[in-house]
Amino acid sequence: MSKRILVILGHPAKESFCCALANAYVAGAQAAGNEVQLISLGNLSFDPVLHNGYTTIQELEPDLVAAQAAISWAQHIVFVYPIWWGAMPALLKGFIDRLFLPGFAFKYREGSQFWDRLLLGRSAHLLVTMDTPPWYFRWIYRMPGHNQMKRTILEFSGIKPVTVSSFGPIKDSNVQKREKWLAQANEYGHHA
Repeated sequence: MSKRILVILGHPAKESFCCALANAYVAGAQAAGNEVQLISLGNLSFDPVLHNGYTTIQELEPDLVAAQAAISWAQHIVFVYPIWWGAMPALLKGFIDRLFLPGFAFKYREGSQFWDRLLLGRSAHLLVTMDTPPWYFRWIYRMPGHNQMKRTILEFSGIKPVTVSSFGPIKDSNVQKREKWLAQANEYGHHA
């Protein structure tokens, strides 16, 4: 059964290993008969700064309106990004700040500490690159970037299950290792 899959490339550079991973995932997902959309954040035109927090919602730029429509359309969302300083790049964080708004991603209940998760019915997969060995990121650093994205953003908004796949260390990897990782991303897409 085919799925509607949205792949969000969170690396700002047009040429990166994250871009290659995203393309490999898209190719696998399309080969399996899924409908796939790809958003490359580096190609979008938007202000990533939430200037007034959530007290005054900024008007969304056309690229963000289209991205919200794509998220609403998707059944499965794949984020592909690097870990920089323990978390996602600023561009991806700004995209989330601007897009995962009250009334779209969540809604606080009046007079309550609880909230409604408005993006229920979707799953996600995070394909994350890093220069830190993944075991070190997990056991020594305690995965701050993975926890932020999985628990405090996606699951907070109702997206689950969220699967995380780590690729690294990237900086010392050879061609054979990278080809193996690309084949793995392709398989993930094929079996989404």
